[in-house]
Amino acid sequence: QVQLVESGGGLVQAGGSLRLSCAASGSTLSINRMGWYRQASGKQRELVAAISDVGMTNYADSVKGRFTIFRENDKNMVYLRMNSLKPEDTAVYYCTASRSVYNYWGQGTQVTVSS
Repeated sequence: QVQLVESGGGLVQAGGSLRLSCAASGSTLSINRMGWYRQASGKQRELVAAISDVGMTNYADSVKGRFTIFRENDKNMVYLRMNSLKPEDTAVYYCTASRSVYNYWGQGTQVTVSS
């Protein structure tokens, strides 16, 4: 089992920045892909950004150039740096980790961007 705990969400004005953090614990050996998803009210959960164990990244088109995902493997941490936030970025953000055929999810952290 892998436990994931997110932090860093909150309320920010449009144009502002936030950094989300996710701490992984438990059976963290061989975690490969980690990422961030989000779910806005009334919408489906969507991928925001993901990063492989060797640092390859991919981003949703809506966040390219504004968000950066990075990880510290020795600390079992993954981060999401979010700049130039927009009201449409408002959502619950979930950390995810993949190990073998298993996917694990955090409990989510709320990000609210006011206009």
